[in-house]
Amino acid sequence: MKLIVQIPCFNEARTLGQTVADIPREIPGISSVELLVIDDGSSDNTSEVAAQLGVEHIVRSRRNRGLAATFQLGLNTALEKGADIIVNSDGDNQYCGADIPKLIEPILSGRADVVVGTRDVSNIEHFSPIKKMLSKFGSRVVGRIIGLPITDAVSGFRAMSRSAAQRLEILSTFSYTLEMLFQIQWKGLALETVAIRTNAPLRHSRLFKSVGQFIGMSVSILLRVQTLFHPLRTFIGLGFILLFIGSAPVIRFLWLYLQDPSSATGHVQSLIIGGVLINLAIISWLLGVLADLIGFNRKLHESGLERLKQLESRLISLEKTLQEKQP
Repeated sequence: MKLIVQIPCFNEARTLGQTVADIPREIPGISSVELLVIDDGSSDNTSEVAAQLGVEHIVRSRRNRGLAATFQLGLNTALEKGADIIVNSDGDNQYCGADIPKLIEPILSGRADVVVGTRDVSNIEHFSPIKKMLSKFGSRVVGRIIGLPITDAVSGFRAMSRSAAQRLEILSTFSYTLEMLFQIQWKGLALETVAIRTNAPLRHSRLFKSVGQFIGMSVSILLRVQTLFHPLRTFIGLGFILLFIGSAPVIRFLWLYLQDPSSATGHVQSLIIGGVLINLAIISWLLGVLADLIGFNRKLHESGLERLKQLESRLISLEKTLQEKQP
């Protein structure tokens, strides 16, 4: 059973040493622990430091592609390298590497496909009160939307089985954390959460410049992935909202017309606006049906992609076996 710990990095030459040192190399139930550094176009010597630290696998992008793309590149590379379990951590040593055995235990025992390490956000000293509040509120909202027990939706300390990693395909450009949760629910993967510890910060977060930017990007991702994975529910709900708003001026016009037809002529604008909104509601429902059909088509494509990844894995395994048998 091979475990690969992937570490997305962008200019982490100063902090990478501590991150690597914190990762255990011997774990019960795991035959080998290997490290994978994905250098997201760093301008410092992150890749060189990783090589000096003995990191087994290093992938370097020519330009900065963002955290989500780097995460997906890490998954693809870990699968190519024969990982049975993949753990994602951060290059800034935010997460306690000693908790990796606890993180992967639900996968080893067969209870879960994906495990999310949840931080004790309330007691993280360097988190501001507003950041703590937003983290709790956001996690509660995401948990309600996807119907999964999640208390730290943006935690990047995650473990996944090989089969789960083969089924994930992150499309977001900002971060993978929220979209991954939606995909877990949409694809019927078993999720567990475990409490994990965090280390003192070695640097400030670089994922977003302000709380406002983080809120804006998170809301944008939520709306996008909600529409992507639950289009029928989204457009049907939007249609009913438009129908409710549009019905009000129409009903008002009809009421006035029944009372006094001559006085209702001065409220034709309300009738027009209401009619437009009702038509938009019908269009929204039709878009929901169309998007839902497209969603089924996407499931078929993803099923084919998953089979291709499985076939690729078997070919890689066969190639390794043949190489080992060669004199």
